[in-house]
Amino acid sequence: MKSGVGLLLLMAGGVGAVPAFAAEQCAQSALRDHPPAINIRIDNDMLGGAQQDQGYTNGAMFTLVSPNLQDYTDDPCLPRLARWMNRHLEHLHPGEFQQQNMIFSFGQALYTPTDNTRRDLIRDDRPYAAALIVNFGYNARNENHLRTTQLALGMIGPSAQGKQVQDAVHDALGDDKFLGWHNQLHDEPVFKLLHERMQRWPAEANSSGWGWDAISHWGGAIGNLATYANAGGEVRFGWKLPDDFGSSPMRPAGENTAPTRHGRAEGWSSHVFVTSDARWVVRDITLDGNTFRSSHSVDKRSFVGDIGFGVAVMRGKWKFALARYHRSREFDGQKETPVFGSFTISRTL
Repeated sequence: MKSGVGLLLLMAGGVGAVPAFAAEQCAQSALRDHPPAINIRIDNDMLGGAQQDQGYTNGAMFTLVSPNLQDYTDDPCLPRLARWMNRHLEHLHPGEFQQQNMIFSFGQALYTPTDNTRRDLIRDDRPYAAALIVNFGYNARNENHLRTTQLALGMIGPSAQGKQVQDAVHDALGDDKFLGWHNQLHDEPVFKLLHERMQRWPAEANSSGWGWDAISHWGGAIGNLATYANAGGEVRFGWKLPDDFGSSPMRPAGENTAPTRHGRAEGWSSHVFVTSDARWVVRDITLDGNTFRSSHSVDKRSFVGDIGFGVAVMRGKWKFALARYHRSREFDGQKETPVFGSFTISRTL
């Protein structure tokens, strides 16, 4: 159990140790009933099965999830640096709720045009772009309602190391490299403040047999990375459904990151899910180009929709989820509708 406390130190990005008495207090409460978790997610258009290598072509996200917390500033399950940081981000806290937790994630996303052989600027296709992002998230739950707020900070451009990562992957797979990375967007610090609200029906999941549930969501984001409003839903059916708010890894509270009331079911459990999201997009830096410098851009479409389906399997401390997503065209002249897949591994500590 105490290894989970050590993991939470990484969530704060600091060094040191939680005092022994605080660790023991935490281990006797939240860590026992709601242990922290690690999630590793890989997105790739090759996983979509449509033989694509373009658009949102690859992404990876590593996420640390805290146990359920008493609060964000004094809970002994959080190290001192995390509590200090939360005092300075108090305006992002959701308020008084029955359950709450924190997440910290670090990830990279790569975007490329369709033709990998051209070295010149392809003006009628999306820009080359890479983003390196750190997320701080706050979740809060009352019964079957959830609020989640995330602050994303990072860099887009050559410093995000997109070319280097894609070249290394293609070398390992024996695939041809993309030759136009020198046309990618310029370096620019980026941020995005996201807020979503979710509700699940029925309020109690069937954790002992076959059952179904539905989760609705609505919210939006603001920032030079992306600005949009969105809404959608997810439907799940399976054996021993988890007491959470969705299985889609693309959701802010998906894949074992939201606070739970009962923990995971004993033995095997599995379910299938179908998810959807519709967005009114005001800004997307990967399509609109750099904010403060002249760069390549395309005429993005204001309304974009996603539909996805997948399966999740859980046993003991482990959870595996595989999903496939179909997205509507994101800009005028886009040759193919994007299709990509996502694979997630989760483990509680």
